[in-house]
Amino acid sequence: MSNTTTSNPAGMRIAALLDSGSFVEIGGAVTARSTDFNMQEKETPADGVITGYGVIDGNLVYVYSQDATVLKGAIGEMHARKIAHIYDMAMKMGAPVIGLIDCAGMRLQEATDALNAFGSLYYKQAMASGVIPQITAIFGNCGGGLATAAALTDFTFMETKGRLFVNSPNAIVGNEIKKCDTSCAKFQSEESGMVDAVGTEEEILENIRELVCMLPANNEDNDSYDECTDDLNRICEDIENAAEDPSIVLSMLSDSGVFFETKKEYAKDMVTGFIRLNGMTVGAVANRSKVFDEEGKAAEEFNGSLSARGCKKAAGFVKFCDAFGIPVLTLTNVTGFKATVCSEKNLAKAMASLTYAFADATVPKVTVVTGKAYGSAYVTMNSKSIGADMVYAWPNAEIGMMEADMAAKIMYADADADTLKEKAAAYKELQSSPLSAARRGYVDTIIEPADTRKYVIGAFEMLFTKREERPSKKHGTV
Repeated sequence: MSNTTTSNPAGMRIAALLDSGSFVEIGGAVTARSTDFNMQEKETPADGVITGYGVIDGNLVYVYSQDATVLKGAIGEMHARKIAHIYDMAMKMGAPVIGLIDCAGMRLQEATDALNAFGSLYYKQAMASGVIPQITAIFGNCGGGLATAAALTDFTFMETKGRLFVNSPNAIVGNEIKKCDTSCAKFQSEESGMVDAVGTEEEILENIRELVCMLPANNEDNDSYDECTDDLNRICEDIENAAEDPSIVLSMLSDSGVFFETKKEYAKDMVTGFIRLNGMTVGAVANRSKVFDEEGKAAEEFNGSLSARGCKKAAGFVKFCDAFGIPVLTLTNVTGFKATVCSEKNLAKAMASLTYAFADATVPKVTVVTGKAYGSAYVTMNSKSIGADMVYAWPNAEIGMMEADMAAKIMYADADADTLKEKAAAYKELQSSPLSAARRGYVDTIIEPADTRKYVIGAFEMLFTKREERPSKKHGTV
């Protein structure tokens, strides 16, 4: 890397992200082409964005890093063209694109030239979606049209002091930044669900390195495996005690405890992320009813229902996994649907999106019912009926329309307490037990919780050569 690219934050970020000495700059001599409004008198080295390629732990990646010391990182025509060119190269070579953003917005002096070039970048991102992984990290401002560019990528990270917005907080009717800072990292990670993780610059760059090493380079890459030194038949002692917080369960199941959680602060009732099983990257989706802290105490609790936000989060994750051939593991523990006015506005559509994502995915799909699995919410969570290849259940699982007590009260509304108790017990045995589901073929095997790791590894090994066709169509509409 040349001295010109290491003497500013944009170049220093690239140096910290990539393997030492691996970065090769492309287009370093490019400057602004416009002469309007005396632009020729302004120095625009590299036109405010450093672009090139390098490696992360030996994996080829393409990178662009915006330089806020050049016109505050504002995007001009040549700036956008340089990023678009990086996308062209990444598509040809089948490698991820990583964008490091620190930008004041569009360059007013270049107006339509900048807009046209920026629109071309949108087009490149759309074409690259589902072909190569796209990752964004926000270190300064990311506003207006650039927020769309960030949203077009697969994963977004944000420095604690960064700002992400379409409209600035003060431009929103009835709001001002002191009332609600809609551009801050906390809002974008917890409320909008746009950001996967928040941290310091060093933490973000390390997160990106870790993620790149877990993802395939492109949608045809079958070599994204890591050496597994963990015991494939390892017993997961007391794993059932953590069932309410699947982030812990997934860490226990994964090779050497590796778990990369996505959208960690958004819709915490649903957990999504990547684990390793026998060296293979597997996407995980799981219902959560509690968040345990480091001392094992419940820091947050949920009622076990599916929320609109949780469905949205999981649907996007499953679609990503399917696009890149990443198998999906689902841990099901769901009682029904979230019942609030706010959730009802979006729940049906969000449910449909998650149902469609699971049903449409052709990658290997394995489900483990770890607790309750009731009603249509259970169906949506990658059940056998919508295409799960293998379904396991722990002995204490409950699978059916609803809880046995409630079912008995509905069916025997006029019965006394003793009769209701008797009928509830019968209903649980006949309709809600994992054995009754297994007898009907809805569960393939009832397994001991401690044996879960070896069963899911075995299932994914068996499903490795899975091939499944879908009806011929341009694309679905859900």
